[in-house]
Amino acid sequence: MLGTSVRVTGGDGRGVGSTLAAFTGAGPVGFTDTMRITEWEPPLRCVVLHTGAVVRGTGEFLVSAVGESASEFVWVERLELPFGVVGRVGWPLVRPAFVWGVRRSLKAFARFAEGYGR
Repeated sequence: MLGTSVRVTGGDGRGVGSTLAAFTGAGPVGFTDTMRITEWEPPLRCVVLHTGAVVRGTGEFLVSAVGESASEFVWVERLELPFGVVGRVGWPLVRPAFVWGVRRSLKAFARFAEGYGR
């Protein structure tokens, strides 16, 4: 994700129970998204539980074959908006920038994935 660095904080980052911390921001300004892997079915599926103060909910990553030489990657997040009423009221203002960042990040990931193994 744009402006995000991830580190494994517990386990090996490749199985149920492993924990991760993803810092999103610029310099010291940002937030840390902590999560725990709750389901792991390599190479097809991984589910994480977001456990931080700002990001809460679940994320799921799915890979499925599309023909003999291609795959489809699906990333689903079921998140609770942070900051209660302020978060719900502010979301329409923040959403365009959030969507722009996610789209930009996914396009960069697609370029990486398309070049993997070549």
